Amino acid sequence: MSSRMGSKIRSLISIIRLAGLAVAALGMWGFATIAEDVLGKQSYAFDTSILLYLRSLHTPLRDGVMLGFTFLGEPKLLLVICLTFGIVLLARNHRSESATIALAGGGAIGLNLLLKKLFARDRPQLWERVVDVRFYSFPSGHAMISMVIYGLLGYFLGVRFPKQRWSIYSLTVVLIAAIGFSRLYLGVHWPTDVIAGYTAGLVWLITCIITLEIWKELRSFTRASKEEFLSPDPSSKEITND
Repeated sequence: MSSRMGSKIRSLISIIRLAGLAVAALGMWGFATIAEDVLGKQSYAFDTSILLYLRSLHTPLRDGVMLGFTFLGEPKLLLVICLTFGIVLLARNHRSESATIALAGGGAIGLNLLLKKLFARDRPQLWERVVDVRFYSFPSGHAMISMVIYGLLGYFLGVRFPKQRWSIYSLTVVLIAAIGFSRLYLGVHWPTDVIAGYTAGLVWLITCIITLEIWKELRSFTRASKEEFLSPDPSSKEITND
């Protein structure tokens, strides 16, 4: 009975992984499409029209709210959050999760810097900005890194609290979306920067989650096989009793 249940669980996990890989492939395709438009400067009119519309919505209150959201997406803050949760997970003997969040955060930051240098896209200069930014624009680091870090934390919390899973996931999506929107509202990124950051971040996030789940399953399978190997053979026990 347990083996049949285990087989069903493994089949379900396999389906989830295949779906994750499909989403990751779609994300890569989306990123490549956006990158091609950026290199060809085909998205300039689209980007500019959206930013100028958002400029018309500015008020002091909205400015303060957007500055708050953009602070929550600061790579330095996200790195601190990543390290803090990594240490907490390691202290509680969740080594796989600790290693995953460290790899996810470090990989997202490194990949974002690499892509920025590769594309070397200038930031918008449509109005005087209230945020000081100095590095390249594409893809958005706030969007990409927040997608990975907050997405992974949301996944961990959803697993830990299954009854509140969808509420946690919904709040995570809203937070990540608000961070990306704040970058557009403040005029420090083009819309295609944020979209590309989300797609690249989603691909890396899915990769990290799938890798973690495969590792955990392999570890549990190895542990079960070891215990089965070390357990006494029922047939030999029967022979001894006779």
